[in-house]
Amino acid sequence: MTNNPAALDQTDSLADQRAGSGIVVLSASMQLLHMNRQASELAKKINAIEHGGQAAKFAHGVLPTALTELCSEIIKALHIRTEAKDWEQFELKRVAGDPNQPILLRGFGLPDRSGVQNARLVVTMEELGRKQNLNTEHARERFQLTNREQSVVEHLAKGWTNKEIANALQITEQTVKEHIKHVMRKTNATTRTGILVQVFNS
Repeated sequence: MTNNPAALDQTDSLADQRAGSGIVVLSASMQLLHMNRQASELAKKINAIEHGGQAAKFAHGVLPTALTELCSEIIKALHIRTEAKDWEQFELKRVAGDPNQPILLRGFGLPDRSGVQNARLVVTMEELGRKQNLNTEHARERFQLTNREQSVVEHLAKGWTNKEIANALQITEQTVKEHIKHVMRKTNATTRTGILVQVFNS
């Protein structure tokens, strides 16, 4: 590792040119330890969507709800997945922000042998490019979704609750749950976010 400031500046500018992933590191008590510039920009975008364009009113560095909820899930998982190897094939995912250019959040835990209180939470944030926009037509063909299932997926991508989807489609919440269950089976996903990840990548 070099301590030469000029070399570090050059590395930073190279890293910035590659609009890569945002990285956020938190302690298990949800204290922000590190947030790179890309993560800060993406967090602002998510905040703007979550608060209806009112992000300017929010203090700089306020973590979006989608991010804090994901971190809460990571903390729960850290109670069960207590070894580093438990996280090698495991991550928690969530899609947030603008449905037309969603941001994929991937969460990981870094366990500590002395207990969950000393563990670290790592979240990467990545803007899904235009090519990965929600192409429900392609997904419908690939996963043989019915028209109704496709509509449910489109609303899921907006981050809507079952109740909101039920109201929009004028069906019961139970019917929405059934559709989601069928879509999970067809996409081989186990969560709502898993469905979106499959569909975005289809």
